[in-house]
Amino acid sequence: MTNYIQANTDGKLHPADKPSISPLNRGFLYGDAIYEVWRTYDGIVFAWDEHWQRLERSARALDMALPLTQDELLKQIKRTVSAFCRKTGERPELYIRLQTTRGAGAIGLNTLLADKPSYVLLVQTLKVLTPEQVARGIKLGLAKSLHRNHPDALNPLWKTGNYLNNILCLREAIAAGAEEVVMTNLAGEITESAVSNIGFVRDGVLHTPPLSAGMLEGITRAAVLGPIANAAGVKVVESTIRPEELASFSECFLTGTTREVHPVNAIDDVRFTIGPGTVTAKLQTAFADYVRAYVKRHKKLRVLPRAPKPVVTTT
Repeated sequence: MTNYIQANTDGKLHPADKPSISPLNRGFLYGDAIYEVWRTYDGIVFAWDEHWQRLERSARALDMALPLTQDELLKQIKRTVSAFCRKTGERPELYIRLQTTRGAGAIGLNTLLADKPSYVLLVQTLKVLTPEQVARGIKLGLAKSLHRNHPDALNPLWKTGNYLNNILCLREAIAAGAEEVVMTNLAGEITESAVSNIGFVRDGVLHTPPLSAGMLEGITRAAVLGPIANAAGVKVVESTIRPEELASFSECFLTGTTREVHPVNAIDDVRFTIGPGTVTAKLQTAFADYVRAYVKRHKKLRVLPRAPKPVVTTT
């Protein structure tokens, strides 16, 4: 698997390790940026409209103009993917990241100092979890010294370029021996992990914190709580969940674009059931069916060229 990352800065293709933005770019200086991540299945961009619509919501919330239309973005993604394939000679499933910023300008917090919106596209090989990693599950740790930022301060619904809150909470959990973090809000209610939403199972029912607790409105979360849970015959309840309730749940899992539905084996000292026969396993199966149906319906979203068929000669 190649580690090469192909970049596209405002239409200019280049290796991602080469400088491309001004030191005065507000995304670099102030985190004045928003972003989205897509992935491919069978070379087709998954949840294309859903991620774009969330990007638009983030832009409106920050009063930030987008530098590309949705159609223009798809064209630039195809250009960037083609450059990646030419450079690497490979056609793996892809991780696609778009970051847009308010632009560059004179130093200062005033947004009127920005010149024009700018973007950077990154394309790399998707780092897929192995079957062994999924089967083992992931261990989480509760962040205790810091909390999720309050929606009335910097709303986690906005997918901004400022991830310091998540980074510091994750750092605390990793230092305590976990692989991921569980963040609580200022009221002590569970919200999400650093890069994924979280769900729990009790008596066969899926429980998850409501968006009002303060979290990102995950694209995979919405699919799992909606058509996927429905297909799996799983009832869904959105309600406040506190750390002291963790032992009352039999299962836990994370949802996200790259993690899909990922079982959790423990949060600190509280252990959860994983494996065949669990509600999480049913959701994983239903999610795989959902993806296959999506790919079948969205052939026009193919960005990864198919490998050429071998030439068969006869003698």
